[in-house]
Amino acid sequence: MKIIALEEGFYTKDALSLGGSMPAWAKYTMQTSTEIIGEDVNEANLDLGEGRIAAMDDAGVDMQVLSFSFAQIPDAKTSVLIMSGANDEAAKAIEKYPSRFRAFAALPLADPKAAVKEFERALDKLGFVGGFICGNMEGEFLDNEKYWPILECAEAHNAPIYLHPHFPLPSVMETYFKGREELGGPEWGFMIDASCHFMRLLTAGIFDRFPKLTIILGHLGESIPYNLDRINNRLRAYAKAAKLKKEPADYIRQNMVVTTSGNFSVPSLQCALGTIGVENILFSVDWPNESHKVAVDFLKHLPVDKPDLEKIAYKNAVRVLGLKNI
Repeated sequence: MKIIALEEGFYTKDALSLGGSMPAWAKYTMQTSTEIIGEDVNEANLDLGEGRIAAMDDAGVDMQVLSFSFAQIPDAKTSVLIMSGANDEAAKAIEKYPSRFRAFAALPLADPKAAVKEFERALDKLGFVGGFICGNMEGEFLDNEKYWPILECAEAHNAPIYLHPHFPLPSVMETYFKGREELGGPEWGFMIDASCHFMRLLTAGIFDRFPKLTIILGHLGESIPYNLDRINNRLRAYAKAAKLKKEPADYIRQNMVVTTSGNFSVPSLQCALGTIGVENILFSVDWPNESHKVAVDFLKHLPVDKPDLEKIAYKNAVRVLGLKNI
């Protein structure tokens, strides 16, 4: 059985030289990742070569979809430079290891027009399989009309966009996490960031405007599958007033797929199976923040039949990403 992992992060030296992506209080979550994988996380993020391949082989991961998991950069010129450079680095890795890597395009939201141009370059010239956005653009999300051309590009190319969380905005940190900053990362704050991003798209009617758009969320959907019925129930009056064409639950099931990245919980996966269905669940590790071995062991012991296991392991990824010759 093949195994394809989707949310597999990397950095570039140019990005790390900027500093500022990781707040000082995030040291505990970084320490956890270091303990899990047994090596320095930043060094592992920079490795797009033999070390990464060896870690994949050790656990039996056949392919990674590389994801530039660096926060959005406010300065437009710097953002374009860093994001396009990251895409070039990923393209070099794919060229060297064509059977082991694919990539999502890093998109510089600070310059929406440049983001579309870079997205098209990555899809048409570099052969990437979708877009990847880490966090928001200083409080702006993809429901803002100026970013709609990015969504239009994704739909036109039948390319999904992976919404990866980042640390909550400073105003959110100040209000909800002041004095309890340890909750601001993947422990809790990440879920708030990414789930709110998706729900803004839904309530803004984005999926009526772009009905074929697919959004990928990690960590088994950032709690959305768990809350699907309540979301659908409590948004009824709004959905009617906003003249949404479908019920909220329909958009969640039809325009969202989730990955297992960093959430290796059988009960959580069973919840996702029951609410959004096996066709919408894809395997991921969240390397190098999580262990390949732990993730693959979780996958291989899921209480599902072989056809469904194969869908989660690789067949859903092949369909959603339009992978060829896998």
